[in-house]
Amino acid sequence: MNIVRAHILVCRGTGCSSAHSEEIFKRFEEELKAQGMADEVKMIQTGCFGLCELGPIVVVYPEGAMYTRVTPDDVSEIVSEHIVKGRIVQRLLHTEKDSAEVVADLSKTKFYEKQTRVALRNCGVINPENIDEYIAVDGYEALGRVLTEMTPEEVIDIITKSGLRGRGGAGFPTGLKWKFASAPAPVKYVCCNADEGDPGAFMDRSVLEGDPHVVLEAMTIAGYAIGAHQGYIYVRAEYPIAIHRLQIAIKQAREYGFLGDDIFGTGFSFDIELRLGSGAFVCGEETALMTSIEGNRGEPRPRPPFPAVKGLFEKPTILNNVETWANIPRIILNGADWFASMGTEKSKGTKVFCLVGKINNTGLVEIPMGTTLREVVEEIGGGIPNGKKFKAAQTGGPSGGCIPASLIDTPIDYESLAAIGSIVGSGGLIIMDEDTCMVDIAKFFLQFTMDESCGKCSPCRIGTKRLYEMITKITEGEGTLEMLDEMEELCHHLQKNALCALGQTAPNPVLSTLKYFRDEYIAHVVDKRCPAGVCTKLLTYEIDPAKCKGCTLCARNCPADAISGKVKEVHVIDKSKCIKCGVCMSNCKFDAIVKK
Repeated sequence: MNIVRAHILVCRGTGCSSAHSEEIFKRFEEELKAQGMADEVKMIQTGCFGLCELGPIVVVYPEGAMYTRVTPDDVSEIVSEHIVKGRIVQRLLHTEKDSAEVVADLSKTKFYEKQTRVALRNCGVINPENIDEYIAVDGYEALGRVLTEMTPEEVIDIITKSGLRGRGGAGFPTGLKWKFASAPAPVKYVCCNADEGDPGAFMDRSVLEGDPHVVLEAMTIAGYAIGAHQGYIYVRAEYPIAIHRLQIAIKQAREYGFLGDDIFGTGFSFDIELRLGSGAFVCGEETALMTSIEGNRGEPRPRPPFPAVKGLFEKPTILNNVETWANIPRIILNGADWFASMGTEKSKGTKVFCLVGKINNTGLVEIPMGTTLREVVEEIGGGIPNGKKFKAAQTGGPSGGCIPASLIDTPIDYESLAAIGSIVGSGGLIIMDEDTCMVDIAKFFLQFTMDESCGKCSPCRIGTKRLYEMITKITEGEGTLEMLDEMEELCHHLQKNALCALGQTAPNPVLSTLKYFRDEYIAHVVDKRCPAGVCTKLLTYEIDPAKCKGCTLCARNCPADAISGKVKEVHVIDKSKCIKCGVCMSNCKFDAIVKK
C-alpha cells in the first residue's frame, strides 16, 4: 500500500478558477508524475478559502503552508523545493500588509482571526466532489441522529431554540417558519433559494461550490421535520461550477442512501431536484421563486396566504437560502445553546458576508453577529487601499442602505442595522472610500432594481423609474431642492405600497444617502458640482499653467481634439469640445491636469 506523505489543496471555486486554478491543478499532477511522486502526494480540489484577494490559493500539508497568488509557472518550484526538498517557498507565502511579516498559516492572519466559520467550516477544507470527505467531517451524522433518535417536533424545537434566523435577507426565525408548515397535509415541499442576485454577492455560490452536501443534508432534515418528501434547489444558471457539484452531490447521496427511499432504514423518503433560474433578481423573493419553479414567469404573489400554508404547487412549503441550510447540521450536532452562544441577544450565530469594494482584503468572511463594522473594515478587511479614507459601507445589496463613516462602530446585526436605515440582507458588504459619489451609488442601485422589477405592480414598475429619472437629473446638474423632498415622498410611497420586498426596499439606498450624505445632493443641485468628481456632466478639466511642460501627451491622446498648444508651451482645453473622458489626466506625467 502506498503511503501518502503530503496533500496539496488547490482552490477551484469560481474566483480562483478564473485565475487559472484548473491549469494549476493539472500542472501539479504533471509535475508530480514527472518526479515519480504521484502516488505519494494526494491532490485535492477545494472550494473557496475566503481570502479571494490572494487567490489562487494552494495549501500544502502536513506543514500547512499556504501559498497565495499562485500562477501555473510557480508549480514546478513548489514541487521541486517544497515537496521534493522539504523547503517552503517563502516568496509565495502571505505577507501582512502593515508588518511585512510572512505568515505561513492563513488561519493566523488578521483576516481569519476574528472569524468563526460555521456555514463555511468545510469550504477550502474538503473536496466537494467526494462524499467520503464530507462524511469524514461528520457529514450526514446529523441526519442519522434526526431520523433515528428525534421526533419531528424535537427537530423543530432545537432549531427554534437556537435562534437561527433566515440568512436570505428577511431574517425571519427559521424554527417558526418550519413550525408553521408542520400542520398535517398530504403533500409538502422543501425549497432552497440559491438564486443570489445581489451585485457583488457570492456567499451562497461559494457554499455550494465548497460544501454542497451540507445543503442536501439540511434539506432532508427539514423534510423530516415538516413531513415533506420532495425538495427543490433553485440555482441560477450562471453558476456552472455550483450546478456541476450539486449534480455530483445529489448522485452520490442517492448512491449512499442519504437521498431516496427508506433513508437509514427508517422508512422516511426524501429526494431533491435542481431547477435552474435565468438570473432574474425578483426570483430571490420566495413566492416569485416558487412561481418560476412551477414553470411560470417569475412574479411575486400577494401574501397571505404565506408559503407555509400555500406555496409551491399550492402546497405547504418552506424555503430557506443556502447559508441558512448550511447552519442546520451543526446546530443538530452541537445543540441549540452552542449556536445561541454566538452573536447577540436577538441576532444569534454567525453571518457570512462578501467583503468587496475599496478594501484591501476582498473575500468571503463569516463573523459572529454583533461584530462592529470597524472590526470588519480595519482588521479583517485590512483597511482601505492607497491610504484613502473610509467613507461608507453598503450592506444588504440593492435593498440595503449606506452606512457613513461616523457610524463605523455600529454592530452588524439585524436590529442595529435596521435602526440606522440599513439591513443585513443576504450578506453583501460593499466598502467605499473618499472618491465615491454617494448620489451616484444610490443611482446605481436604483437602476438595478428598476431594471429587475417584474412590472407586476405599478408602485414598483412606475415608482422606481420616476425615482431614477429624478436622481439622474440631479447627477446631470438639472435637479432642484424641491426634487429632494419629492424623492423622499415617493420613497415612502414605494415602501408602503409595492407588492414584494424588491419594490418595498428599492428606495433604501436613496433614503439612506439622503439622510447621511444630503450635503452631496445639495452640492449637485445648488453648486452644480460633484464633490467626488464622479458625475461626468458636472465635471470640468483644466490645465494648471504652473505645471504644464508642453509635452503634448495630453493633446496627442485626446480623442476629441479638445486640447491645443505648441511644444514646450502651456496647453489649453476647449471645454466646448471636451467629452470629459479623463484620458488627458491619465496620460499627463506632471499632474498638470485638474478635475473640478
